[in-house]
Amino acid sequence: MKLFLAPGACSLSPHIALHEAGLKFEAVRVDFATKLTADGRDFNAINPKGYVPALQLDNGYVLTEGPAILQFIADQAPGTHLAPPNGTLERYKLQEWLGFINSELHKVYGPLFNPKAQEESKTAARNNLLRRFGFVAHALEGKQWLMGDAFTVADCYLYVMLVWSKYTGVDLASMPVLAAYQARVDARPAVRAALAAENALRTRK
Repeated sequence: MKLFLAPGACSLSPHIALHEAGLKFEAVRVDFATKLTADGRDFNAINPKGYVPALQLDNGYVLTEGPAILQFIADQAPGTHLAPPNGTLERYKLQEWLGFINSELHKVYGPLFNPKAQEESKTAARNNLLRRFGFVAHALEGKQWLMGDAFTVADCYLYVMLVWSKYTGVDLASMPVLAAYQARVDARPAVRAALAAENALRTRK
């Protein structure tokens, strides 16, 4: 498999999940400015949507959209419990979290990464994110991970959203439960491995 990514982008979540699952894969960096991959291919020809993540499967099919990719990865390594079994209520709860993170956190960051966005839009985005992170903080009270005792792909995704808060001026200091949670994720070997790999890709010519 090949994971097309950009260091620090939302593609970090499937990158972490692949390490958690212990699957063999190749990480391929995408240059957003040129839309070329590190091996010189036109990324738009690989994923016409033009954004990461994209996961090229061994049969050549390119799977896109983070929540779908995360669940695919989890299902390749069921023994890791990165996702509950299909058809169970717990699986739908996982999808509920992935949907919330995707639409109510991830997409709300948009103006904060847009250099052309007006300050009014950025302020509104930060306020919306604070409210929604407040919901997450309440849900995490007394729990190790979003789904309880098991670390899942939803945690991979939420972690990236928390990392982004530091660089976009979203002040979560009033929610210590989120800082404690992020520290637990930071300590996981798979997370450290993915971050080290992305740092290496940043510096590679």
